[in-house]
Amino acid sequence: MFLRPKVLSFFIFLLTHVSVAQVRVTTELSNNWKFRKGESTTAHQPDFNDRKWETVTVPHDWAIYGPFDKEIDKQVVAIEQNGEKVATEKTGRTGSLPYIGEGWYRNTFTLPHYKPGQKVLLVFEGAMSEPNVFLNGEKVGEWNYGYSYFYFDISKQIAAGKENTLAVQLSNQGLSSRWYPGAGLYRKVQLVVKNQESIDQWGTYITTPFISAEVAKVNIKTSVSGANTRLVTHILNAAGDTVASDKTQSLFGNKFEQNIAVNNPKLWSPETPYLYTAVTQLFVANTLKDETSTRFGIREISYKAEVGFSLNGKVRKFKGVCLHHDLGPLGAAVNKAALRRQLQILKDMGCDAVRSSHNMPSIEQLELCDEMGFMFLAETFDEWAKPKVKNGYNRFFETDAEKDIINLVHATRNHPSIVMWSSGNEVPDQHGSEGAKRARWLQEIFHREDPTRPVTVGMDQVKATMQSGFGAVLDIPGLNYRTHLYEDAYKAFPQGLILGSETGSTVSSRGVYKFPVEKGIGKTYDDHQTSSYDLEYCSWSNLPEDDFILQDTRPWVIGQFVWTGFDYLGEPTPYDNFWPSRSSYFGINDLAGLPKDRYYLYRSQWNTTDETLHVLPHWNWKGREGQTTPVFVYTNYDKAELFINGKSMGIQRKNDSSLLHRYRLMWMDVKYEPGTVKVVAYDKDGKPAAEKTMVTAGEPYKIILEPDRSQIAADGKDISFVTVSVVDKNGNPCPTATNQLKFRVSGNGSYRAACNGDASSLEQFHLPAMKLFSGKLVVLVQSSETPGAIKLSVQGKKLKSAEVQLKSE
Repeated sequence: MFLRPKVLSFFIFLLTHVSVAQVRVTTELSNNWKFRKGESTTAHQPDFNDRKWETVTVPHDWAIYGPFDKEIDKQVVAIEQNGEKVATEKTGRTGSLPYIGEGWYRNTFTLPHYKPGQKVLLVFEGAMSEPNVFLNGEKVGEWNYGYSYFYFDISKQIAAGKENTLAVQLSNQGLSSRWYPGAGLYRKVQLVVKNQESIDQWGTYITTPFISAEVAKVNIKTSVSGANTRLVTHILNAAGDTVASDKTQSLFGNKFEQNIAVNNPKLWSPETPYLYTAVTQLFVANTLKDETSTRFGIREISYKAEVGFSLNGKVRKFKGVCLHHDLGPLGAAVNKAALRRQLQILKDMGCDAVRSSHNMPSIEQLELCDEMGFMFLAETFDEWAKPKVKNGYNRFFETDAEKDIINLVHATRNHPSIVMWSSGNEVPDQHGSEGAKRARWLQEIFHREDPTRPVTVGMDQVKATMQSGFGAVLDIPGLNYRTHLYEDAYKAFPQGLILGSETGSTVSSRGVYKFPVEKGIGKTYDDHQTSSYDLEYCSWSNLPEDDFILQDTRPWVIGQFVWTGFDYLGEPTPYDNFWPSRSSYFGINDLAGLPKDRYYLYRSQWNTTDETLHVLPHWNWKGREGQTTPVFVYTNYDKAELFINGKSMGIQRKNDSSLLHRYRLMWMDVKYEPGTVKVVAYDKDGKPAAEKTMVTAGEPYKIILEPDRSQIAADGKDISFVTVSVVDKNGNPCPTATNQLKFRVSGNGSYRAACNGDASSLEQFHLPAMKLFSGKLVVLVQSSETPGAIKLSVQGKKLKSAEVQLKSE
């Protein structure tokens, strides 16, 4: 886990949040940054005049503000990993947002808490990309990989008792990513001031090598700097009570090792994400020199041939999703409220695992997964030595891969949520013996730095990996799609298990339905949408049912990570050669975080505690009277009866006549007539157990506002996500409404962004106006640092306006 000091007090310094412990001070440099996009040869100098630059808050993504422009990422290319042989013009591949180019950030700070001779670190959790870092006009370091954690010791460059000037130059090249990478200081920047005798950055490593009902052995290795030191560690439970302690003076090299018994341990799992805290204190004689706090979980993971994956001794399968790092209308800029909302939506769906695709995760995401109970597959690279894109990670692989992996592992290894590492995704190196050697080399780095977790690679060239030995090298063979090769891979590879490292890639647009209702590969339509009957997918991928059956019937399939949990910016397949389309259609939820129909299909299989009964399509089909309009039901019940205007359309039961019938209830011959659709689900005894009704709506009449939270924190970062929809005079939702709306926020908050989930929309997120898409959109209201009331008002022509009161404190 990323080390954080024990917080003893808080104060505001230069409008920057600071956490203070007795002997170390960690300052987050968030406010009062100056930013400008463009080249400069002198912006690193302390006396550079930046008064006309934009003032921004970090994390910051300079590109998300647009505008969208097809020329930004227009390419003529054949996408080899998608099986394309002929080059065609592609647009929207990286979101059509202006991320390419150079940008500069500047900030000034003093260190009133600094004492001569102390150590000062400058810590970045990601910077997009290729940062060059300057302090007081002197270059202190550089890094290449935009997703990597890194830090510099700036003790020699610090001006004690004076104002220091920090400058960061970032440069994003074109053809450097296969999706929207974001741009800028999109993750936290921190200053750490501590004594020379101190615990090293990311220097604590906690494992739990023995666990029983009575006791758990907690092994803690602590790397330190300084001589004649001794270490005291206290383990606190979730309530903050000390449950175990240990002290040692036995230093091996620069490392202490402690084995501490925790009696009657409470184990971490997705169902019970219990967290302990290790408070580590470093002394010289009786003087406290450093103190850090590290959260961890007590849990046991196991991967065994023919048995599969076990957590705390119980076999289970990953019900996971892949997530890109962007947060829709917020872009790549990390925001904990947005990440928490995503995970809450996934939790309700029954999801229990996340794969960071195809990059290193943010610390905030891992912290939330620890707290909320998600297992995590932490990934590193989308490229190794062989390129997918001209200016991708292939330029740095040979020189940087090892140090990037080391920093990933050291910064995140104490997170109990992480249960597996991934060293790559669909790398072209899958072919030939050189690729197998690279796979082994990377895996050995992971093993050296963290022997407790296995390593996988998402493989799409499965036949090639059987021949080259690539797949046999891995701890866990990960298959991206290729469901027809699972049996062959299981027989060919020696591990005795297979992970669905990337599955699904079914495409759909929320609330959009196409006729006739039939399976379709790569289908396109004039409106640049895809059908939410969930029967359309890509040439390399498949429907959800193809993965469900493998999970249900093959004990050696240890689970899946669906592509993707949420839509993301870029990769607008199947419309990457049709403009305008600038974001994906793969998501179970759309770019605004609104569930698509497919969400309820997965929920009916994955959420085993709550009722699911979902009906599609909507029932507003003016002009389709008398035409065949199939009705689908996604439910955890085995059978249901459909009624149209009170007339029964019969009972459908889940059965094994086809994969679709095994997991969906479908009435394929329904003729559309306006009115009321009702579905009654029956329990195993044949008694009515649940009911869902849908009514044909009239004209849009009134705006409805539904915040996910009415009370948020007055920290200048927290966000309430307000779902905006319209209803008719009788209160029925209008599922086809496309009204243009305007937003206004007053009080102690501000309008942050809006998103409607339409992948073909070119409306800019940060402007306070947007059209509804399929009757809905989401407005993001952000707090200020002043507590108080916040009001969101929404208006639209010929609609009754609405407002909602929020509160920050």
